[in-house]
Amino acid sequence: MARCKYCQKEITWMKDGRKNVPVEGDGGIHRCEQMEKMRSSFKKLEPTSLSPEEIAKYEKAMNEKNKKK
Repeated sequence: MARCKYCQKEITWMKDGRKNVPVEGDGGIHRCEQMEKMRSSFKKLEPTSLSPEEIAKYEKAMNEKNKKK
């Protein structure tokens, strides 16, 4: 069995459509306070918030990485 990396409770990962969902031993979906805090702290970037220069820089880095492979 796997353990939640935030609260160390035993969970099992199950497929729900295309998503993997953590399920507790009693069959309910696992939601802990630490995980919810972590998810709410994600920074969301919109494509329009980046300048064209920044986008070009990231694309160049990705292309160079792919060439090395």
